[in-house]
Amino acid sequence: MFEYAPAPESRDVVDIPSAYNLFVNGEWVESLGDDRIKTVNPASEEVLSEVALATEADVDRAVQAARKAYDEVWSTLPGRERAKYLFRIARIIQERARELAVLETLDNGKPIRESRDVDLPLVAAHFFYYAGWADKLRYAGYGESPRALGVAAQVIPWNFPLLMLAWKIAPALACGNTVVLKPAETTPLTALAFAEICRQADLPPGVVNIVTGAGETGAALVRHPDVNKVAFTGSTEVGRLIARQVAGTGKRLTLELGGKAANIVFEDAAIDQAVEGIVNGIFFNQGHVCCAGSRLLVQESVADEVLTALKRRLTTLRLGDPLDKNTDIGAINSAAQLAKIRELSDIGEQEGAQRWSPPCTLPDRGFWFPPTLFTGVAQSHRIAREEIFGPVLSVLTFRTPAEAVEKANNSPYGLSAGVWTEKGSRILWMADRLRAGVVWANTFNKFDPASPFGGYKESGYGREGGVHGLEAYLNV
Repeated sequence: MFEYAPAPESRDVVDIPSAYNLFVNGEWVESLGDDRIKTVNPASEEVLSEVALATEADVDRAVQAARKAYDEVWSTLPGRERAKYLFRIARIIQERARELAVLETLDNGKPIRESRDVDLPLVAAHFFYYAGWADKLRYAGYGESPRALGVAAQVIPWNFPLLMLAWKIAPALACGNTVVLKPAETTPLTALAFAEICRQADLPPGVVNIVTGAGETGAALVRHPDVNKVAFTGSTEVGRLIARQVAGTGKRLTLELGGKAANIVFEDAAIDQAVEGIVNGIFFNQGHVCCAGSRLLVQESVADEVLTALKRRLTTLRLGDPLDKNTDIGAINSAAQLAKIRELSDIGEQEGAQRWSPPCTLPDRGFWFPPTLFTGVAQSHRIAREEIFGPVLSVLTFRTPAEAVEKANNSPYGLSAGVWTEKGSRILWMADRLRAGVVWANTFNKFDPASPFGGYKESGYGREGGVHGLEAYLNV
């Protein structure tokens, strides 16, 4: 075995202020309240900064600024002019990519190579893609003269802070809406850095406003009477509350919620390729992925072979400092999330599943959980039905394609699925029957700004990305 020398990315490329205010109407303004939230590095528990806990009055200021910018500036600009701002933002993101990747890793805990090689390129790509749509909305299939909705309230999660921001803000601005965005309370720093990018791009004041806070801040934003559109990515439980809150108000709503994706491996699959897809499907970003392949369905005839290869592969994963370029598994985002992962994993053992993790030394400080898989899992087990949102894989078996479909669809969720087989006809047969918004064939966790993303059932409704992502921000 080769010994890995540490290869840490420098923290010198980021300058984190000790405290942040709110970004409203193109300026940094103090909160009308006194409360603040500490944001910590989950790999070390080091306090990185403090952010304001926005009050309802702060949210009202931000919505008023967005409304004024919409009425007086942004909705009156031709699409080609809006496109120029989006292109400028995309280029600045590319120029500052190293800084933003380090900041994301510090605040979120994900490995730097994921922030650097996956998140940031996709962030820039989404702004480039929707910049291209800004002057072509009449050709999107939503009418000759589609119009913006107005003010969009956007609440994003902590697992992909900057990427989820791009998924939300880019199409909203391209369609002519203005935005008030609330980042997750544990990962606000890249959203606040994006506020500076908006200033650097000379975006008109009030077009993008960012208010930090916890659940009550988000609730105040969602229920504000002058908001026309609500976009939320997060847990199914909170999604239900938001759906009830906006019912009957006339506000447009899109929800991207939880998942319990089935990654289905047939006996004719390329086993080594499938194993890499399994690892990417569940251990990418520590399993903090709503479309993670957290249920592995393996055809009985190759189950032992796949499990042997998978366990061998897991012994090569490196867990540790997220800023080390060799790291595969970073830190769990928060103490609360770590407690949930531990609780559901313990329940898996109590219900009779067999737990296995590779030899793994966990750091003394921070929030850590080893890559884990469970065998002997039944459909009735909680670890097979509930979203763990961590690096935990439940393994089940099947005999026929029909059984695979039945087991895959036996879930309250319907966000994504993966199919591994050499037969194209089988891929199409499976995709036609799987109740999942996205079905990957012989790959997993592949994203493109031109492709729509979204789910069925308790995974939410509406689509983000692609031409489909425009509809949620247009009056059609």
